[in-house]
Amino acid sequence: MTTVARVVLDSPLPQLDRLFDYRVPSELEDDCVPGVRVKVPLRTGARMSDAYVVEVVSEGTVLVDTTYAGELSQVEEVLSPVPVLAPEIWTLARAVADRAAGVASDVLRLAVPTRQVRAEKAWLARDTSWSPPVVHPTPVTGYAEGALEALLADHGRAAVDAVPHPVDLGSVDEPVWVPGWAATLAQAASQVVAREQSAVLAVPDFRDVADLERALLAVLPPERVVRFDAKQTNGQRAKALLQARTHAVVAIGNRTAVFAPATELGLIAMWDDGDASFVEPRAPYVHSRDVALVRTAQSGAALLFLAHARSTDVQRLVELRWLQEVAPYRVPTPKVVPTAQQASAEGFAAQARIPSTAWRAAREASQHGPVLVQVANPGFGTGLVCADCGERAHCRVCGGPLGSPHRNATPQCRFCGALAVGFRCPTCGGGKLKPVGQGAQRTADELGRAFPGTRIVVADGSRPLDEVPARPAVVVATRGAEPSVPGGYACVLLLDGERLLAREGLRVQEDVLRFWTNAAAKGAPGAEVYLVGIGGRLATAMATWRLDGPAHDELADRRELHFPPAVRVATLTGTDEAVTAAVEALGDATAGPVLGPVPVEGDPVPGTVRAIVRFPYAHGAEVAATLKAEVIRRSSTRRVLPGGNRRRAAPTLRVRLDDVEPFTEV
Repeated sequence: MTTVARVVLDSPLPQLDRLFDYRVPSELEDDCVPGVRVKVPLRTGARMSDAYVVEVVSEGTVLVDTTYAGELSQVEEVLSPVPVLAPEIWTLARAVADRAAGVASDVLRLAVPTRQVRAEKAWLARDTSWSPPVVHPTPVTGYAEGALEALLADHGRAAVDAVPHPVDLGSVDEPVWVPGWAATLAQAASQVVAREQSAVLAVPDFRDVADLERALLAVLPPERVVRFDAKQTNGQRAKALLQARTHAVVAIGNRTAVFAPATELGLIAMWDDGDASFVEPRAPYVHSRDVALVRTAQSGAALLFLAHARSTDVQRLVELRWLQEVAPYRVPTPKVVPTAQQASAEGFAAQARIPSTAWRAAREASQHGPVLVQVANPGFGTGLVCADCGERAHCRVCGGPLGSPHRNATPQCRFCGALAVGFRCPTCGGGKLKPVGQGAQRTADELGRAFPGTRIVVADGSRPLDEVPARPAVVVATRGAEPSVPGGYACVLLLDGERLLAREGLRVQEDVLRFWTNAAAKGAPGAEVYLVGIGGRLATAMATWRLDGPAHDELADRRELHFPPAVRVATLTGTDEAVTAAVEALGDATAGPVLGPVPVEGDPVPGTVRAIVRFPYAHGAEVAATLKAEVIRRSSTRRVLPGGNRRRAAPTLRVRLDDVEPFTEV
């Protein structure tokens, strides 16, 4: 009986986003198994396409296309006998693509690296009798005894408030200091791997990956830890993928780690899910949190979202009682001092960029340990203005703002990087520029003069640091770039809060709260944290370390306005006719009025408009399917050219679901 392979093509075209049947030649039957890469013909056979085998069936089975009565084309070649696409990852990719109105092959590009022959040969030649070391579970500390262990054993789901200070996972002779959240994830993973189940742990960036790996290696053998992150080569990613399919491991990494295969998945966990780096910048633009939710529903694995200040998305799930709340038990919280509440005692001195109380605390703390100073912007100043008329200086190439990375440096565009040599003010003709505001470098220069003899360290995007030693120093860092210190900082100053909150955007408040709490949690237990210039409910939440309140209030406001995450959104971009037709096709599935269509400024295609459609979560599948059908319909049309030739028209409709970026202009 003839064997038939059902394959998914490696193609971004939405009209090809389905399974295709191909006959398997007898000479390829042994190697053509689910998960392998193959090459198959398209249409007349003149073109070839790479594909993954999803299923192998007998010819008597009902075909994918029940209307086809002809002879099936045959698989041309099995590119490798190694099954790189795990069945559960295909199921996940299909569900994620359908939820985002996207194409499954785009998701598979995130999950499966390009073919690496050397890694595949090494995997085929492995010793199949080898077994990894046995793992003994490490108790999860910082929480009520047995609380998280019981949740993991019951495959529960929880929003976990992270332990807000560094934790030592080593011994007296060999301490291993890691952030509290990393210790919790490592201990939870050990509970799962001890049962010979895999865990998938996703974190925002390379600093977090390094912290988490250090914590895991303190409680697990290295053979049980596998990295999936953007710094790896394709060969390293391919090796990690095959290793994860072999035995129970802890897969760690950034946003693509949620697609790591698992022999038996017992835990999915994310640290700081509100971080913007979890949003995939390529189609279908999915958020790792949504992938984790889909995968948990499919696998039944336990799910943990750890954060100091939870996102409104997680808060919504908590209020729906879909997630439990788990908080640390008898753990010291940061001693946060909002300086705005000291105004009556200090008068105008409290309005300084660094009030006197914070200054004195930092000076004293710097005598016996490092002090962290968090600032809003890198560089010397926040911008440059004409020294004669005060006009803001802009780039002559792209119009972006000019900045200066350090004192006496040549002005440089913050957008395109072009040097502004020989700058002349277009308003008054002046040739001198002066900085405004204070960036990380200017702050460091001023602190260097104020703290003579103290080591000054700058950490930002251009000068990344993972860790600084636990000795006297002042570390000036931009938000998110704060290096770790063994044992924690002796004091923390949080500056430029008003500037951070003045940004436009739907998630500004929750983002700023994350910046502050993540920095505050880098302090040693009992270290003072000075929140400069901020009052109101955010300052109160920081001072009391009751950080669920702002998320609850923000979510309530979003519900009233029909803004995400209270509802889901779809952004439709294209010609006015295409966008209007797509909105009409949705009918009554929307929630609240449609925003737009409005012209899109700066789009390379003239006449492009955008509309934002809001819809309830219950209508998600219907909306996604309808919009994808519209995209396919318009992608499949052809236009008649002079001479009678027909050519496929350029896409006139683009769809992106759950995109909050347009709300930055609201």
